Amino acid sequence: QVQLVESGGGLVQAGGSLRLSCAASGRTFSSYAMGWFRQAPGKEREFVAAISRSGIMTYYADSVKGRFTISRDNAKNTVYLQMNNLKPEDTAVYYCAAQYTSYGSYYAHQQYDYWGQGTQVTVSS
Repeated sequence: QVQLVESGGGLVQAGGSLRLSCAASGRTFSSYAMGWFRQAPGKEREFVAAISRSGIMTYYADSVKGRFTISRDNAKNTVYLQMNNLKPEDTAVYYCAAQYTSYGSYYAHQQYDYWGQGTQVTVSS
């Protein structure tokens, strides 16, 4: 069992930056691959980024590649999402997720075992 708490969301102008954090407690943090998903009103939850247990491998949705960076600090039990050059279409609730079972894939929300409560990111034009 692991508990996830996101923070760092807010309102920002287009072109601005935000850094999301997700603090984990419970089981050994390094046992989990971690992902970020987002969900805009009326849309399905979509994959944003993921990072392997060691932090060596990272994965991104095409829509955020080159603008967002996922990282983790296993000593602090925290995963981060640095978001630069934000666009209005990035507006959504952002969720942190933990994958304990090793699927060899990180893109589907069904592959994650635990979820945070979400943090709102709003980008104004």
